[in-house]
Amino acid sequence: MSKLYIVATPIGNLGDISQRALTTLKEVDLILAEDTRHTIKLLNYFNIKKKMEAYHKFNERFKAEQIVDRIKNEDLEVCLVSDAGTPCISDPGYEIVRCAHENGVEVIGIPGPSAIVTALSISGFQLDSFAFYGFLERANKKIRETINEIKNSNIKVSVIYESPKRLVKLVEKLAEVFPDSNICICSDLTKLHERVIRGNTIEVLEKIKGDENIEKGEYVVVLENTENISEELSGKEFSTEAMLIDKIIKDDCTMKEAIKKVAEEYNIPKNRVYEASLNLKEKMGN
Repeated sequence: MSKLYIVATPIGNLGDISQRALTTLKEVDLILAEDTRHTIKLLNYFNIKKKMEAYHKFNERFKAEQIVDRIKNEDLEVCLVSDAGTPCISDPGYEIVRCAHENGVEVIGIPGPSAIVTALSISGFQLDSFAFYGFLERANKKIRETINEIKNSNIKVSVIYESPKRLVKLVEKLAEVFPDSNICICSDLTKLHERVIRGNTIEVLEKIKGDENIEKGEYVVVLENTENISEELSGKEFSTEAMLIDKIIKDDCTMKEAIKKVAEEYNIPKNRVYEASLNLKEKMGN
């Protein structure tokens, strides 16, 4: 035996929990919960009676080794859950997972809901690679340092967690540094009042500034960094207009189709490609 299970739980909709997660919760000897008051509601809903202990950011440093010793000495199967989603992702857990590995305890992941993956999947951004920054530090200087790091990186998509009361200030800073980039902000994912706001950073900022309901629910902010790409393209010998002509000829497509293809293939903001198409039509006298 002697196993530690890392179990993903719903981020909002209880119907998203997997059968494997339920089986694990029913069969383990002990459940470690970020907040036992929260997890007991989940267990009661599925009629699971199981011993629980609190395991959170305030006690994990000293409790991790104690729990792993018990798992080994008492030959236990223990599972770790967070309040919502997959443990260890901006949640407590890595200390006990690392300790388990170091002490020969088998660690088994039970996959399931994740706010990050859900937000990325509905963003509409190309996801060959992405970076996750979690909750940014509160100091303005640190926030700006991280945003500049994102701008200067080769990572095209970045994910940030943010509290509702700080969301507008974060998007203001992103719009300042990434005026030509797109953003997708999500809250209450999988819940009844799920919200997804997507568009250019400046457009999204205007939408949320006057929204009295914006300070409800935590947010997943997905940013598509197209600033560096746009700067690189502007320094090359060919223009966006040339890309459009090339696409129309090679793919035998309409201007509307070419705009969409150039924007997607070269990661150029669609509004910039559309402006290029208008310039092209004007030059061609059409």
